[in-house]
Amino acid sequence: MIRELLCQLVSFYVLLIIIRVISSWFPANPNGPFGQVIRLVFRATDPVLLPVRRAVPFAGPLDLSPIIVVLFLNIVVQQFILGC
Repeated sequence: MIRELLCQLVSFYVLLIIIRVISSWFPANPNGPFGQVIRLVFRATDPVLLPVRRAVPFAGPLDLSPIIVVLFLNIVVQQFILGC
């Protein structure tokens, strides 16, 4: 039961990262309801993405940190550790 809950949490976090990436392509009104949701998504994903962003070499305008974190969460955590 705990394993299934952790698998769902990891999947939800991956979804938040995908929402963050897609939302970065479109400007949002920071005072509107969508802007508030995006700020919440950024606050939820920053603690994981920022250290990875600092550790990964600069790749021009492309931010590789979401790709690295999603791959890590999907492959290492879900497949090997949790066995989802």
